[in-house]
Amino acid sequence: MSDPLFATCDVLIIGAGPVGLFLACELALAGCSVQILEQASDASTSLKRAPFGLRGLSVATMEIFDRRGLLMPLKARIPERDIASAASWMRQTRQPAGHFAGIDFFMDQIDQTQWAHRLPSTISPMAADLESIEAVLKDRALTLGVVVSYGISVSEIHATDKDVSVRADDKVFRGNWLVGCDGGRSSVRKAAGFGFTGTDPEFTGYFARVELADPRILPAGHHDTPTGTYIFDPPDMIRMVEFDEGVCHRHRALTRDHIQTVLRRISGSDVEVRALGLATTWTDRAFLASDYRKGRVLLAGDAAHIHSPLGGQGLNLGFGDAMNLGWKLASTILGDAAPALLDSYQNERRPVAEQVLDWSRAQVALMRPDQGSRALRAIVHDLAATRDGATYMAERVWGIGLRYDLSDDHPLVARSAPDFRLNDGRRLNEHLRRGKALLLDFDGNPCLQELCVRYQHRLSYIAVDAKDRMGLCALLIRPDGVVAWASNHPSDGSQVENILAHWLLSPRQAKVDLTIRSPF
Repeated sequence: MSDPLFATCDVLIIGAGPVGLFLACELALAGCSVQILEQASDASTSLKRAPFGLRGLSVATMEIFDRRGLLMPLKARIPERDIASAASWMRQTRQPAGHFAGIDFFMDQIDQTQWAHRLPSTISPMAADLESIEAVLKDRALTLGVVVSYGISVSEIHATDKDVSVRADDKVFRGNWLVGCDGGRSSVRKAAGFGFTGTDPEFTGYFARVELADPRILPAGHHDTPTGTYIFDPPDMIRMVEFDEGVCHRHRALTRDHIQTVLRRISGSDVEVRALGLATTWTDRAFLASDYRKGRVLLAGDAAHIHSPLGGQGLNLGFGDAMNLGWKLASTILGDAAPALLDSYQNERRPVAEQVLDWSRAQVALMRPDQGSRALRAIVHDLAATRDGATYMAERVWGIGLRYDLSDDHPLVARSAPDFRLNDGRRLNEHLRRGKALLLDFDGNPCLQELCVRYQHRLSYIAVDAKDRMGLCALLIRPDGVVAWASNHPSDGSQVENILAHWLLSPRQAKVDLTIRSPF
């Protein structure tokens, strides 16, 4: 690459969407220098505003935002009136909790006492528009010193065992690491040669704002027909699914005539579309990267996995990737990570993506316009209406059933940490704002205090009791909020030290100054 070098940093991130911005925040919080390159010249677009940009944020994602102090800024930014008017499910008489293939389940059906690994919480799923999400994350990223550059199209990637160079137009950017967060058609994934396999689409999905000559022709709500599915939210919002193997996605112009033809075919009515406003298409194509890392190049979010937006799992899956990767990559950059730490990113997150892709495929199976699928859909509808069924659905859709394989049979280990209400007047989540691992010692154990002195460069320690400690004496929480160790009995600290040795080099082994350079 002979072009002039424009930037050198710890991490280059390609893609300034929600996942790229959140990952940048995580890395910068740990003291890494980060630059984001975004192909779009303008981050603002109508497709990011409600109703088209509306996304459901799961409980797991809400907890992530809360642990980084981003939840209240997000809630303050969201235009609630616009969200409420765009989200038809928010106007139901019962409070909706989510859906599976359009089959709703409701908050009053869910038995949260079945989740013994959780404490009661005020955090619940929330609708938010992409524009608001990105604005909050960009504000935080800029505050932390992240550089965000727009109108930069990546054309070439050259990776060595020491760094990664990116050619973008007439510029060359260099970073010690590169992360592709650039969506389902990721240029990073393609240029770096990652495998990408899965199942081809069965349908084309449509989302359009229309002006109908007579809106009374179409009944409001969700309707399954012999040729597909449509949802009409009067007076002007249409969602449709037609099982055409995805041939109309990006291959047919979204004209008024085309939308009218598809709507008539699916609804079986002579509805007339007078005018077409904003419209978009999507499919149920479900593909997964063969690897999440190739040397110094990594993938996160839709660059690593794509599937239909049914059930709102995609963005939440991407945030989980960023939260998992951020602290591991930062520890590697800062020179105190054990060799296998970064490899655990793929080992933990790829199986989660496999489950979500299958969850998406199962929804497609229920939506097919054939007798077998209709019969199965009726059974799943009945199951979702039961207390156990709705509780199971919520556990999956909300992301609170997630458990990594950390080879420990304690019921809390490898799960998201309960948000303990501590006797210092704060919640546990508030103690995770710095992005460091945390040893929570309910009893003030001297052995644990001594251990934390040795690992204070990457480990916070608090000795405080809780209103409900769930029978625990102490627990070790990773920077991403996952419980790495928990004990119901006093400990000599040896187990905790063994776990830390799997994550981090000891201070004497570390290669560089471990002082955090730019804490928020």
